[in-house]
Amino acid sequence: MRDILLIGQVLSFDGTPFETGIDAARYERRGGVLIRDGKIAATGTAEAMRRDHPNAEIVDHGDKLILAGFVDAHAHYPQTGIIASWGKRLIDWLNSYTFPEETRFFDPAYAAEISERYLDLTLAHGTTTVVSYCTIHPTSVEAFFNAAQARGQRVVAGKTCMDRDTAPDGLRDSAQSAYDDSKALLEKWHGVDRLSYAITPRFSPTSTPEQLDALGALWGEHPDCLMQTHLSEQVDEIAWVKSLYPQARDYLDTYEAHGLLRPGGLYGHAIHLEDREKDRLKEVDAALIHCPTSNTFIGSGLFDMGGLMAAGHRIGLATDTGGGSSFSMLRTMAAAYEIGQLRHAPLHPAQLLWLATAGSARALRMDDRIGNIAPGMEADLVVLDLASTPDIAQRATRANDIWEAVFPTIMMGDDRAISATYIAGRQVQGPASVSTQ
Repeated sequence: MRDILLIGQVLSFDGTPFETGIDAARYERRGGVLIRDGKIAATGTAEAMRRDHPNAEIVDHGDKLILAGFVDAHAHYPQTGIIASWGKRLIDWLNSYTFPEETRFFDPAYAAEISERYLDLTLAHGTTTVVSYCTIHPTSVEAFFNAAQARGQRVVAGKTCMDRDTAPDGLRDSAQSAYDDSKALLEKWHGVDRLSYAITPRFSPTSTPEQLDALGALWGEHPDCLMQTHLSEQVDEIAWVKSLYPQARDYLDTYEAHGLLRPGGLYGHAIHLEDREKDRLKEVDAALIHCPTSNTFIGSGLFDMGGLMAAGHRIGLATDTGGGSSFSMLRTMAAAYEIGQLRHAPLHPAQLLWLATAGSARALRMDDRIGNIAPGMEADLVVLDLASTPDIAQRATRANDIWEAVFPTIMMGDDRAISATYIAGRQVQGPASVSTQ
């Protein structure tokens, strides 16, 4: 297969901008990215790359910005159909919208339909990797992995497990079936192509201690898997957990006591953490997943990005659709900025873009493969039009540097800003590119 050389503005990272500021960013005003066999083979200035790779097919994206594809570290694809439902907080949201919708996923045809729709939406918004909860039905996992495999898309997913009577009829399994179904799905799909399995207890209020024990045991048998769940999203949720687990020291202890706290854990939301919880999460090097549009839409609270980053936590960024109000990681970055403002710690554009790419990849322990532009990385890329709408364009014309140019797109951009999306070096979204050679 012929090499492909993408040309445009190119942005990548050498480190973490939370530690070293914008010095962590590598920016080429006119750069090149060489793709070979689905991976990034080389990077450099456009002039040098043209000279060194004269036989490559050149795809010139002009003044558009090439960066790593967005990594959405926490989503619920079965909630696609109920996104932007009005007026509920977490527990009522689940009972009114989420649980009735998830009961439909026993039907393989419906699960396939929503899987296709959801993954098409992610690609339209420049998201190349996603971590999703499924439902209790193995059919929901099969459908999602089949749809992702057909696209060549990197995804992480797992059967959501719930056996406590706080979940409705039709959405409960058992400790044994949660273990058996999860193990069978894991053994079938984990590590196949670009698919990874995540052991998935929804959260402590919908699982008995016996089920959490079973899933902790499964994770112990397969420590290379990720584990995803929810933690300390709302104050009334925390009170609920304390009523169900009176012996626990805190919310995190309901996982820790059952083998569900270790490296590779992804803990969604993590807004109202106690000091012990912060210390233990840092000690085991687990990942916290910030879901800003969800946190504001459902009224959960303000994530402490500055304090947790300063303490050295792994942190990823996520849409949390459909509790989150947008499929767009651009809108998610904008919401993270707004929450930072409310906490008197606004995030720099470099920090926002890092969170949506390399930071989320690091949270997933996949930063050796995705989330950045560097030789050897998988060629999952997004190309941003920094003048996609008249209001964005008029603001970008005043920019003095790349950060002032990209920030209006972060704050006001949507799928119109996604000029192209590449999955493993293959363009899957956007109009035909301009090739010269």
